[in-house]
Amino acid sequence: MTHENRKSILFVCLGNICRSPLAEAVFRDIVETAGAARRFEIDSAGTGAWHVGNPPDPRSVEVGRRHGIDLSRLRARKVVGSDFDRFDLILGMDRSNVANLTAMAPASSRARIAEFHDFSTGTPRDVPDPYYGGDDGFEEVYRMIRAAAGSLFEKLGADMRGVSG
Repeated sequence: MTHENRKSILFVCLGNICRSPLAEAVFRDIVETAGAARRFEIDSAGTGAWHVGNPPDPRSVEVGRRHGIDLSRLRARKVVGSDFDRFDLILGMDRSNVANLTAMAPASSRARIAEFHDFSTGTPRDVPDPYYGGDDGFEEVYRMIRAAAGSLFEKLGADMRGVSG
């Protein structure tokens, strides 16, 4: 867990090449634009290891680029046991991710595991995996993530009022 004045967030999808790296990069952009980068630790991972070490899907990179978000330095990784101690909040992009995370979590975990939309907006809604679809699916996922990430920042920002940095 991070210092009490910082929030640590891990965004998780299946392979860490489409949704979760986009969520990581979008949330980081929101945080940096607000001048609050020192208040957050942000990362992403996948529940599976198929793409470990690979860059995000080119379609995620492209949709990010179109919106001024750079994903080029990100590399896929798998969720590991220490993530459940390192992060305060672990957000799955869909119900299946949350179920997998819950099953993976050590009994001693203090991390809060939740679905991304449910936690950020209060509305349970899966972020659909655009991997097998067309480019338009990536644009829709970007819009969903952008809106929910804005809500997440507002929610967490309200929790941190009075914290400098």
